[in-house]
Amino acid sequence: MENLHNKLVSRGVASLDDRELLALMVEAADERRSPLAVADALLSEYGSLANISHAEISRLRMSEGLGLKRAERLIVAAEIGRRVGAVTSQNVESISSDGDVARVMRPLFDGLKHEECWVLYLTSSNRLIERQRVSQGGVQATVVDHRLVVKRALELLATNIILTHNHPSGAAEPSGADRTLTQRVKDAAALFDINLLDHVIISSEGSYSFRKGGLL
Repeated sequence: MENLHNKLVSRGVASLDDRELLALMVEAADERRSPLAVADALLSEYGSLANISHAEISRLRMSEGLGLKRAERLIVAAEIGRRVGAVTSQNVESISSDGDVARVMRPLFDGLKHEECWVLYLTSSNRLIERQRVSQGGVQATVVDHRLVVKRALELLATNIILTHNHPSGAAEPSGADRTLTQRVKDAAALFDINLLDHVIISSEGSYSFRKGGLL
């Protein structure tokens, strides 16, 4: 582990891979087992750092003999990362692609076990005015009132809007309900010369853009 600490100091934290980062997080003063071996076992059990960060602490503490303190350390580090990501995403001033939408919204969606639908309200030059949650629901669906979406756009004098929601189940492909919602919001917004630029679905497996998919 001394070599790993030296690498961190001399080359920076970005030089560490997932296994090495995890080993440093689970290192203990009274080591009975190599932290790298524990990190390997955790990654094998959970599949990725993301899955570890979303694990229930009651399960995590039992994995590889971590115990409560080290499990708490992992969960706290994950939450710090999510909160930093959320703050950073708020600094995005303009939205020019579905990639920008994913960068803004993924920190808010990561770890959610239910669906949430948000709207990004934009100026004519696509500067972000506000992002607002308009609905939250169950694991597979959420209900959105398209009238409230348009009402808020008029209040903000937004000329462009983008819908975005998460799929906790994993796959990012749109459902029939997603397509219906998109069309309803598009039609309602068009009555007031407001453009629905895109509907971006975000999941742990990636994202889906209605614009790129030819559905808008």
